Amino acid sequence: MLKVHHLNNSRSQRVLWLLEELDLPYEIVPYPRDPETNLAPKELEAVHPLGKSPILQDGALVIVESGAILEYVVRRHGKGRLAPAELSADWPRYLQLLHYAEGSAMLPVMLLLYTSRLGEAGAPLRPRIESELDRHFGFLDAQLAGADWFVGKELSAADVNLSFPIQAAKLMYGLGKFPNLARFLDRVHARPAYKRAIERGGPYAFGS
Repeated sequence: MLKVHHLNNSRSQRVLWLLEELDLPYEIVPYPRDPETNLAPKELEAVHPLGKSPILQDGALVIVESGAILEYVVRRHGKGRLAPAELSADWPRYLQLLHYAEGSAMLPVMLLLYTSRLGEAGAPLRPRIESELDRHFGFLDAQLAGADWFVGKELSAADVNLSFPIQAAKLMYGLGKFPNLARFLDRVHARPAYKRAIERGGPYAFGS
C-alpha cells in the first residue's frame, strides 16, 4: 500500500487529493508542525534526510518532490487516468504545467511569504515580487481562458499540482486580478475527492 508522510497544512495535501481522485488505497503517517517555529518535525528526517513533506513510500521506494510524486503515481498506478497519452498533442503541455507549479509559480509566492516576515525591511522588494506574481499568475489565468482545466477538458495531475501555488497566492496576495484562477479553485474545492482528501488530511488553511 502507498504511504504518505503528511505534514499538516502543507504541499502534501495535493498528494492525498490525487490518490483520492484515483481511488487508490493509501496510508497517512501524520506529522504536526512545531508550534513555535511552524517547521516540520525532526522525525521526518528519519524517512528522508531533507526532512520535508510530502514523502511517498511505495514498498521500499521513497520519493520526494510534489511533481515527481504525482508523476510517479499517475504513471505507475494511474492506469491512464489524470494524464494525457504520452504520444498525444496534449502531453508536452501537461508535462510543462505539471512541473511549472513548483519550478516557477511558487517562487514569487515564497518570496512574498519570507519578505512579509521582515516588515518594513522587506518593503523595497515588494514591487518586484508583486510584478512577478502578476507575471506568473497572469500567465496561468490566461491558460484557463474559456477552459475549466489546464490540459484538455478533464482534470489532470497538472491541475492537482497547480492548485497549491494558486491557493497560496489567493491566501497571501488575492486573486482579484485572476478571475479564471478563482473559478478554477471553486471547481477544485467542489470535487468530492478533494473533500475526502481534506477530511483525511486534517485542517488546511489553503483549502477554501
